[in-house]
Amino acid sequence: MLVVGLTGGIGSGKSTVAKLFQALNVPVYYTDDAAKRLMQSSKIIRRKLIQKFGAEVFKDNTLNKAYLASLIFTNKENLSYVNAVVHPKVNQHFKRWVKQQSRNATSNYVLQENAILFENGTNVLCDYVITVTAPQEEKIKRVIERDSTTKQKVLERMQNQWSDAKKIAKSDFVIHNIDLKETKKEVLRIHNNLLKIKKV
Repeated sequence: MLVVGLTGGIGSGKSTVAKLFQALNVPVYYTDDAAKRLMQSSKIIRRKLIQKFGAEVFKDNTLNKAYLASLIFTNKENLSYVNAVVHPKVNQHFKRWVKQQSRNATSNYVLQENAILFENGTNVLCDYVITVTAPQEEKIKRVIERDSTTKQKVLERMQNQWSDAKKIAKSDFVIHNIDLKETKKEVLRIHNNLLKIKKV
């Protein structure tokens, strides 16, 4: 079974694109959701986060996402620490998930939706990579509307991600997600190409 990475900067609309693939019966692994669940459920991750950031990182026995975000999006050292703690566990979980999908086999490939696929080296687990892009001002606008945040906070998060140009240079497919109708056409074109590829 082929493993296809789906990535893109914040506000690019990669989750929208992932859902379009899902509608074509392609299994999709949402890395950010999995990471949040593992941060909540894994005793090892919980212990390491508390050791580094204090008990406040969990509030009422639940991951304090807002507090953790405030610590990592303005501090690269803190972000690297969290990635080093969380992502090896996520990768293990992902590999088990792929094996399950191989047994169920509704498609000849699976997607891993991952905002920081290249940044954390997860692209090495993928046979192909799709990058979703959009103009920067459009991305900022989308995130402000979605998260009720400020332009400054969006820009801070963007600084922790690779540029579109750097991602595109390492990608096999690119989707320019500006017009939904055109995006759907691109998704279908890439899907049909991937269906023709056999895992060696």
